[in-house]
Amino acid sequence: MKVLIVDDEKNVLDVIKILGEWEAQGITKILEASRGEEAKILIEKESPEIIFTDIKMPGMNGLELMKWLDSNSYQGKVIFITGYNDYSYMRQAIKHNSFDYLMKPIEADVFNEILKEAVIAWQRDFVETNLIEENYIYNKIVTDACTGETYDMNNLLLSLPEANRYDMTLLSFYHMHYSEPEIKSLANKLSTQRLGNAYSLQTYHNLCLVVTLENEWVTIEKWLSEHMESPVRIVASEDPQPLKNLPTVFKMLKTKLYNNQFRTVYQSTQLDQVSQIQDIVSFVDNYYMEDISLEKLSNLFFLSREHISRKFKQEKGMPMSKYVTNLRIKQAKCWLRGTDETIYSISVMLGYQDEKFFSKLFKKVTGFTPNEYRNKKDEVIG
Repeated sequence: MKVLIVDDEKNVLDVIKILGEWEAQGITKILEASRGEEAKILIEKESPEIIFTDIKMPGMNGLELMKWLDSNSYQGKVIFITGYNDYSYMRQAIKHNSFDYLMKPIEADVFNEILKEAVIAWQRDFVETNLIEENYIYNKIVTDACTGETYDMNNLLLSLPEANRYDMTLLSFYHMHYSEPEIKSLANKLSTQRLGNAYSLQTYHNLCLVVTLENEWVTIEKWLSEHMESPVRIVASEDPQPLKNLPTVFKMLKTKLYNNQFRTVYQSTQLDQVSQIQDIVSFVDNYYMEDISLEKLSNLFFLSREHISRKFKQEKGMPMSKYVTNLRIKQAKCWLRGTDETIYSISVMLGYQDEKFFSKLFKKVTGFTPNEYRNKKDEVIG
């Protein structure tokens, strides 16, 4: 690990080098610069994990150096050194996301405590960043396998305990209560105990594929029943399968899920029907430009198509199809009046691939064709 000290006073540089318990904190290289410009060159060349910098220096000062670091997405820890007991400096240091600050004259115990904390914080961030990147890679590999893309099975095996065959379980989460942290928690439990792993499917946002050693699917059900407050649908492979069969198994599990061949697990009572319908309306309000069908909503919210259709009409006073059309036409009006987008582009963005169909629908609802409505934009029309 490398540390960079930036200060225009040589005696301060020397004192810091003497005070620091570098070896105890795993510091292997100490770099120094007397100007901000000089520091930039060293940072680009050496990538130090921790930087101590004076705030007030000739040329580029410490705050300007920090701004430059921010603009270059610096991931290390920056500690400001100042001889000014001035709140304005502290406020600016906090504003620019400094890790901490030191007041001159520097005291050894204070310096080494801050150094220790900075090292620990950097190590923690490093582990978390690597874990996020690693999880993203594994989730992408599994997603590629499930969607028929080329995938690296050997790389995927690195995230799993060694075995010839695995149980594969598909989890479907109630859409509005899907929680990424809960999936991470499950994945952590499985991987820590060397039982398997849980993967978020990037193409199917409410689905999670769990791959475990044989007979460990019981562990999953137990964990879900203890942690999940909203219902989770579970479909498990009938027999353990080699990992190379993952694409085929996923297709089979997804078919079972959509054919209602699943078990439902949850911690507490089912969500009340009012909350469910409100969740569905909220989903439609957010995704009305996408392909929304009763079948899709049924799979996302664990209700029958007939129930959703009936309750939606009671809630909004109209069939869901008409509600979606009204939202789309309202958005179309905004784009026709406020942008120069072509009619075709607006049609496609709203989910209509056929421009002629969209134009007929627009006229049916508004009494104007899209072009007529755009040309009348200076008039007061609905």
